[in-house]
Amino acid sequence: MARSLPDGWRELAVTGAAQREIETLAILADGLPDDYTVYHAVHWTGIDGRYAIYGEIDFAVVSLAGDLLLIEQKSGFLDETADGLVKQYPGKSKSVPVQISRMLSQLRGKLAGRGDIPSVHTDALLYCPDYTVRNPETAGLVPERIVDASRRGQLCQIVQRLLPAREKTPATTKVHAFLRNLIQLDTDVSALMGHARDVVTRVSGGLAQWARRLEFEPFRLRVTGTAGSGKTQLALAEFRATVEAGQRPLYVCFNRPLADHFRRIAPAGGVACTYHQLCDQRLRQAGETPDFTLPDAFERLQKRAAELAVSDAFLFDTLIVDEGQDISEPWRDFIFRHARPEARMLWLEDPLQNLYGRPPTPLPGWVTLRTQSNYRSPRPIVELLRRLLPGDLDIEAASPIAADEIEILDYADTQGLFARVKEAIRLCYSAGFKKHDLAIISYHGRAQSHLLALDALGQTSLRHFTGAYDLFGQPVYSQGDVLVESVYRFKGQAAPAVIFTEIDFAVLDEQAVRKLFVGATRSSMKLVLILHQKSAAGLLERLH
Repeated sequence: MARSLPDGWRELAVTGAAQREIETLAILADGLPDDYTVYHAVHWTGIDGRYAIYGEIDFAVVSLAGDLLLIEQKSGFLDETADGLVKQYPGKSKSVPVQISRMLSQLRGKLAGRGDIPSVHTDALLYCPDYTVRNPETAGLVPERIVDASRRGQLCQIVQRLLPAREKTPATTKVHAFLRNLIQLDTDVSALMGHARDVVTRVSGGLAQWARRLEFEPFRLRVTGTAGSGKTQLALAEFRATVEAGQRPLYVCFNRPLADHFRRIAPAGGVACTYHQLCDQRLRQAGETPDFTLPDAFERLQKRAAELAVSDAFLFDTLIVDEGQDISEPWRDFIFRHARPEARMLWLEDPLQNLYGRPPTPLPGWVTLRTQSNYRSPRPIVELLRRLLPGDLDIEAASPIAADEIEILDYADTQGLFARVKEAIRLCYSAGFKKHDLAIISYHGRAQSHLLALDALGQTSLRHFTGAYDLFGQPVYSQGDVLVESVYRFKGQAAPAVIFTEIDFAVLDEQAVRKLFVGATRSSMKLVLILHQKSAAGLLERLH
């Protein structure tokens, strides 16, 4: 049996790594002799002049002599064109022969650049387990270096033929060091993220399945669930089922970014908005235009909307209230007026995400369902939060995804804060996350935050909400690489890697714990906490 790296890859099949590549890795590991080593998901970045160079290898097989065979895997279908094999991707196509040639050339260049590695043989092959190449002669690759669906059972034999066994050489150790250290071998995080999302969606979707099987009349269901328990999926399932039945659903929440997000993922045929947007729509339907320049504009908006009779155009067959912990009694009464008498009504809330200190909104006569299983947040995050919560509040770490431990950084002043955020960005990049996978979340709102006012931090440009909306009502963001938001605006959303920063509470009281809870549970994979030194000391004291 061949040795395979990174260690622990067999668990990745369970925790979400690219399934097809894991299957191939198992074939290679079990089918090759002990003299071979298989590296999976090797990638590197470097700078050539002014340009960033990125390289990626699906598999690198190393013989005892240090010789290398690179395997490019293309699952699914390929196109055979006049220019050779082509793989189609959304919005673009890639030439497979060109990709393999570039990969091989870059690796040979990096090996030659080392200077201390004796000459070793390097070769490459294409593995396409789902596709049979009809015309190998015109594929753009030597037919002997194509293992398609017709020959996939011979993969290990072909690898050994192209990479014959030889005695160990002085190059062997240096080639392994090169692959493991200089290229910075890591699990393919992008693949892991995609499959992690699939796994979490599947297990947390259980709430949507069995909650909707409850039968009682009238249907008035209050779901009190922790972050990551599947509340959004339940809301989406109710919304979609109503549309498919030829009826109209209404989804109402407090937070504008959450409403925008839900509107993007929900099918057409219903309305998704915030409470204030609902008030605004009601006034405009009545021929009135709210004046948001007035200092008490929102109070006027709510008062006038409540005075209007509800027309049939604003009566709905299903009513879904999300972020119920932020909805006051007067708001509740206004929203409920938009439900038909026979409407299904669903109220979703998480008391631990109550950042505004509002008392619980009573729903007399409603059935209550409680779910404290967090499927989204990695176990280290949930375990940390459990140690901070009062004894009568508990959440279950139910995520099937393995993750790194939480990284905690501290700072003494504003410049120290900026330095720590830059360090955290580097930590995320080195772990394999890309700029679009990151979210920097401030503990404060815009008025108190130092970060939310910045357009860039070192070499990293920051993308933030401008406060404006386009003609279609969508929020306008500045140009930038990494999203930066307040914990208030990012509530209800998530990102693979979260840098939760500017944490500087005076006392670790209930409100501080709630903000820590909201910010930390936005992460689905990696979390970095950046605290003021005094706050860090208070947190560590509480944890110990």
